[in-house]
Amino acid sequence: MFDSIRNHKKYLMGFLMILIIPSFVLFGIEGYTRFNESGAPVAVVDGKDITKAEWDQAHQQESQRLREAMPSLDSRLLDSDGARYATLERLVRQRLLAAAATKLNLYTSDARLARDLQQNEAIAALRKPDGALDVEAYRQLVARQGLTPEMFEARVRADLSQRQVSQGILGSSFAPTALANVSLNAFFERREVRVARFAASDFASQVKPTDADIEAFYSANQASFQAPEQAEIEYLVLDAAALQNSVTFNEADVKTYYEQNASRLSGAEERRARHILLTVPAGAPAADKDAVRKRAEELLAQVRAKPASFADVAKAQSQDPGSAAKGGDLDYFGRGAMVKPFEDAVFSLAKGAISDVVETDFGFHIIQLTDIKAPPVRSFESMRPEIEAELKKQQAQKQYAEAADTFSNLVYEQADSLQPAADRLKLQVRKATVQRQPQPGATGALASERLLGALFDTESIDKKRNTEAIDTGSGQLVSARVVKHSPAHTQPLAEVREQVRGRLVAQRTAELARAEGEKQLQAWKAGGDAKGLGNAVVVSRENPQGLAQQVLTAALSADPKTLPAWTGVNLADQGYAIVKVEKVLPRDVREAQALAQEVQQYNQWWASAENEAYVEGLKERFKARILVPEPATTPAPAR
Repeated sequence: MFDSIRNHKKYLMGFLMILIIPSFVLFGIEGYTRFNESGAPVAVVDGKDITKAEWDQAHQQESQRLREAMPSLDSRLLDSDGARYATLERLVRQRLLAAAATKLNLYTSDARLARDLQQNEAIAALRKPDGALDVEAYRQLVARQGLTPEMFEARVRADLSQRQVSQGILGSSFAPTALANVSLNAFFERREVRVARFAASDFASQVKPTDADIEAFYSANQASFQAPEQAEIEYLVLDAAALQNSVTFNEADVKTYYEQNASRLSGAEERRARHILLTVPAGAPAADKDAVRKRAEELLAQVRAKPASFADVAKAQSQDPGSAAKGGDLDYFGRGAMVKPFEDAVFSLAKGAISDVVETDFGFHIIQLTDIKAPPVRSFESMRPEIEAELKKQQAQKQYAEAADTFSNLVYEQADSLQPAADRLKLQVRKATVQRQPQPGATGALASERLLGALFDTESIDKKRNTEAIDTGSGQLVSARVVKHSPAHTQPLAEVREQVRGRLVAQRTAELARAEGEKQLQAWKAGGDAKGLGNAVVVSRENPQGLAQQVLTAALSADPKTLPAWTGVNLADQGYAIVKVEKVLPRDVREAQALAQEVQQYNQWWASAENEAYVEGLKERFKARILVPEPATTPAPAR
């Protein structure tokens, strides 16, 4: 049937047009739009469905954004079921906050939108030397996200409105310093412990399984000794990166690109500054904060009256432990190295100038700009390799976009073979053996869960036709077909005898280690001689002293009401450990600034927790539900 459709597609298209055009007249285009948007919803928020198409589009945009931000990101992370489900959760959260913003009449003004766009670093990088925005470059930037400028700005406006829903919680939440210290002191508490280990490997000489033991273990655990389902495949890759090797261009193109981008490519400007910092403890009363600001303004007047004294005043008055001893000197830094209010002040100053009082999360700063280091414009010859590489990349992307449709059409229309598409586009048909899940060390197309899912679909296995063209990474399309399929099967004992024996020995040695450890624990609890324990060490979450995570957790979780406290830790195949907690010690002494930063971090955690609780309340209020099951985690291998 499908062959007939392919062979007579022109006649079929004409027939479909005869059917479709009258129906447009009768029902209108809107009816077709509604039809295409129909289908089972994947989530619902405030009575409005989220469709699978919306989910797919959101995940595609999210993946594209992450690939551009992190080119080296493993594509398997983006193609996994877990990543797709996380996108759906974020989409539900966005719709939830949008519904709340609407109900609360929260709106983003044009002025607020413009201010946010001006602060966007990606957009700021598109400005011309005269400060005007390169409109065409801006259009290309948002087009890579599948958006027009109007759509992008509408999205930013909606995002700013949605942020207001949470800002009321995040901005007003606080935890008293006393409460924060109680939690932080408990979290950073130290304990003096002694540990005894019973390694499973120490009992290996006591385990000598017979042939009957091995056969019985094999019979009881046959599911653990299966050869996985696999397929021998052919696959074809259209890769933008590979197309770069065939790209050529003329000298004029290279020189023109240099003339237009020389300043940008030469490097970013760096500035050197010194500062005076007066810190403000997190959660300090307004009166205390005002007093610190007033003191900062007094110091500002002092150094403006005598700028040459700035370094001496910084040494005497600055509370920044990293720079005060150096007269407040911060050395050279570029944009993005400092918090934004500080950076904005530095990059707005003329050399030698002193800023007004600048407030950041660290306190109040007075800044003096001491030097500006703008990199010299590099010569054309020195930049030629970089420019040629960039032009090759751009041209390859263009060729890839032009070839993608041809690739997709050919692998579909001539579905019995990949060779026609390979011949047309001068690609090589590759071969591999794959399983349903990406194997360790797999890269590129063979690491794509989407491609493997398509290959192990019943239709692909039975018909052995090409898969559709599948996007497996940034600038990469792949189609594949199954040549031979082998279902999963239990391996004969003769092939896996050593593997069976190894697992049986590991199980029994772990059992012996655990039994010996539990016996010794009871003896020591009863007052027996604890000479087998290791030396006393002081451990904490900050300094685990080499303890395994399970052992450290047991040591810090043991009830300290009656010391010494004893506890046993089952280390599975590794054996067993006994922990004796002898002393509970307070946390290490902290400097005042470190303590203030920890309390500030605790306040952020507290605010985040309150915000999450608020969002959960919104889910109940707006009846937000995800209707598709959460993907199961991959089970641990059997032991």
